[in-house]
Amino acid sequence: MSDKVILSIDQGTTSSRAVVLSQSGQALSIAQKELTQHYPESGWVEHDPVDIWQDTLSMCRQALQRVPNVEIVGIGITNQRETTILWNRHTGQIIYPAIVWQDRRTADFYDALKSQGHEEMVHARTGLLLDAYFSAGKIKWILDNVAGARAAAEAGDLAFGTVDSWLIWNLTGGKVHATDATNASRTSLFNISTNAWDETLLRLFDIPAAILPEVKECADDFGMTEISLFGTEIPIAGVAGDQHAAAFGQACFQVGMMKSTYGTGCFALVNTGAQQVQSTNRLISTIAYRLNGETVYALEGSIFMAGAIMQWLRDGLNMVRDTSETEALALAADPDNEVVLVPAFTGLGAPHWRPEARAAIMGLTRNAGKAEIAHAALQAVSLQTEDLLIAMRSDMSAQGLSSPSHLRVDGGMVNNNWFVQNLSDITDIPIDRPVTVETTALGVAYLAGLQQGMFDTLDDITEKWQLDRSFKPLMPSARRETILSRWSGAISKILHDES
Repeated sequence: MSDKVILSIDQGTTSSRAVVLSQSGQALSIAQKELTQHYPESGWVEHDPVDIWQDTLSMCRQALQRVPNVEIVGIGITNQRETTILWNRHTGQIIYPAIVWQDRRTADFYDALKSQGHEEMVHARTGLLLDAYFSAGKIKWILDNVAGARAAAEAGDLAFGTVDSWLIWNLTGGKVHATDATNASRTSLFNISTNAWDETLLRLFDIPAAILPEVKECADDFGMTEISLFGTEIPIAGVAGDQHAAAFGQACFQVGMMKSTYGTGCFALVNTGAQQVQSTNRLISTIAYRLNGETVYALEGSIFMAGAIMQWLRDGLNMVRDTSETEALALAADPDNEVVLVPAFTGLGAPHWRPEARAAIMGLTRNAGKAEIAHAALQAVSLQTEDLLIAMRSDMSAQGLSSPSHLRVDGGMVNNNWFVQNLSDITDIPIDRPVTVETTALGVAYLAGLQQGMFDTLDDITEKWQLDRSFKPLMPSARRETILSRWSGAISKILHDES
């Protein structure tokens, strides 16, 4: 008998990956291709949707070729969120490049909505802030700026989708136009209380309902792949946005369980159960997952720069040849140094949401060198995480919910032991690093496995989570308070300078 496997598609901002995962969660085969970034104007970021589809298909075929004697039970899809694609639903032709979540071209539009007093209403319905980050403004921009687009949309000739919808459409040969609840919750058009597209929001953003995909659960029937693609029909059975998939892969199924992914940026999600928490600290309320008719919510905080800071040390300052060298530099730094790096290279994310803020290095002396700067760069990620935790504790406490008592981490940065220990010291809670740190593909594999009967319950998935190492706080409290005070002063100065 052939081994039963799940094919996970992980289509991210910088690459398209395909991973074949066994029932135990082991990666049997991985194929990955870097995705070309396009910057047509300052603040604009675009992808070619045809590249996204062709690269994804090619990586799926490569990954499957390496494990010929398996039974593919289903496909799971996880994706970069908020990125916006519109295409002709009759021909499949793209009408404009994908506008990426990082794109800021709609910032003035969102500022106008805020000045008109719409943010409270939007936040209450969607859990989101009014920000260019989200999809609705990107859709409106395309409809308003591409000749004939609005008329075609109103006639029902166009389809909108985040990347998951675009891939589902192509995988099924145009038969299925669908998304899942987590991706829908990132558009600013989906009411996360009613679990439906919201007519009031559609009117606010001037978007015809005819272009929207059907919203399904995270483990659901998303159609079958065209037989010509892989030689057989394969059910698409699980879909979730990348950060939601990572939380699922980390088995964060209980209220107060929290994961933080340290990749290019950092995205922290804490499970709030059946309760949608309306943040008073500028965090995002979002759908963690939806299964069997029940919605589980989360609070999310986004840090724009995490691993990207390490890339800046390598590529911008030429301080290291490989980002892995930052661990040794941090260990070699003067432990009493007072260097603080505020990594607002592309603004500050949660809980500040100040896209106009800019980076700074403070506390430099003649004794400070690249070791101290690397130390400050790594510690900045820990300090930003602590800011998110403070906000999350406040919001959850106000709702009578249990606050996070420990943190599960994943992503490339957590291979750095100094960083994870510093994260525990700064946040003053235990940090658990799993055996599998690339959890997005794993999360949608579990979702697809639930839909296809490979797993019966969430308890089956919880049992598969394996601890690699737990890091406990070791820093003296007085030193921690000094570091936190220094950081708070630096943030205040940045925000004051940009006000």
